[in-house]
Amino acid sequence: MPLFQPFMNSAHNMLRVVLLMLPLLAGLAHAAPTPISQRPVTLQTDQGELFGTLVAPQSSKPIPVALLIAGSGPTDRDGNNPGGGNNDGLRKLAYVLAKHGIASLRYDKRGVAKSQPATPDERNLSVERYVADAVGWSQQLKADQRFNQLILIGHSEGALIATLAAPDAKADALISIAGSARPIDQVLREQLSERRLAPQQLAVSMHILDALKAGHTIANVPADMQGLFRPSVQPYLISLFRQDPAKAFAQLQMPALILQGNHDIQVDVADALMLKEANPNAQLALIEGMNHAMRIVPLDLKAQLASYNNPKLPLSRMLTDKISQFIQNNRT
Repeated sequence: MPLFQPFMNSAHNMLRVVLLMLPLLAGLAHAAPTPISQRPVTLQTDQGELFGTLVAPQSSKPIPVALLIAGSGPTDRDGNNPGGGNNDGLRKLAYVLAKHGIASLRYDKRGVAKSQPATPDERNLSVERYVADAVGWSQQLKADQRFNQLILIGHSEGALIATLAAPDAKADALISIAGSARPIDQVLREQLSERRLAPQQLAVSMHILDALKAGHTIANVPADMQGLFRPSVQPYLISLFRQDPAKAFAQLQMPALILQGNHDIQVDVADALMLKEANPNAQLALIEGMNHAMRIVPLDLKAQLASYNNPKLPLSRMLTDKISQFIQNNRT
C-alpha cells in the first residue's frame, strides 16, 4: 500500500464530514434570529408630548404593528407600576411579538413616567383623554408605510381604552387581555364588599361610589380611604364610571380576541364570558393557570403577589401564541 494512502483516506473522510455539515450550517444560518430594532418615538398632542418605544423586526416589506396600552394607575410603557408591581409585562410582550414578525409601540400614558409633564396634575386626567391619545398614536402608526395592519392590544384597564379608541383609530383588529366587562364602580363595590370592612367604613365607601357615579365629587374623604378616593383622582374615577365596557365591546366591527386567565385574582373569567356574550363574533381563549400579570402562577396569594414583582417570570406561552396566531390569521 502506498505510503500516502492513509493520508488520502483521512482527507477523503474529512471532506465527507465537511460536505455533510454544509446543509446543517446552511440551516443554522437560515434560522438565525431576525434583527430587532428599538427606538424612542414621540406623539405631539394639544396637551403636551407623549413618549413611547417602537420595537420592530427587520423586514423588507410592510408588517403588522400593535399598539400596546397599559393598565390603570401610574403604569408605564413597560407594564410597571410603582404601587402595583415591576414585572416588565408589556416590554416582554413587545419582544415576543417582534420574534413573530410583528412590530409594536408601547408608551407612557400622560401623567406617567416620561409623559408625566403632559398632564402633571391627575385632576386633569380622564378616560376620554386617554382614548384620544390612543387614537393619536394609532393615526401616527397608520401613516407609517412600514406597517400594513394596526392591532390595538389593551391590558386590564387598557383593554377598555383600546375598545373605546378602536373605531376612531380605524384599527384592523383588537385584543383584550384581562379586561373587565362591567362598569368599574360595580367591580369596586364587589371588591370592597369582599374585604370585610367595618360596617361604617363600607357604608362610607358605598356613599362615595354613589356620588362619583352620579358625577359628584366628595371633598371630605376619610384618611384610610385616601388611596382609593383622594379628591385629586375623583375626576378620573367619574370619567371611568361613565363607561360600560361590555356595551362598547359589543359595538366593535373589527376582529376581536378576548384573552383571560383563570388564576386572575383581579378580573374574573365571568367578565371574559360577558364580553364574548356582548360580541359573539369575538374569539375567546381562557388560559389555564394565567394570572393578571400574564404569568402562569398557582392560586396562592403569596405566589400571586410575588409574580407582580418578578420580571424574570416568562409570559404565558399560550398567551403569546394566541396573540401571534390571531394577528397572522387576520393579516390584510
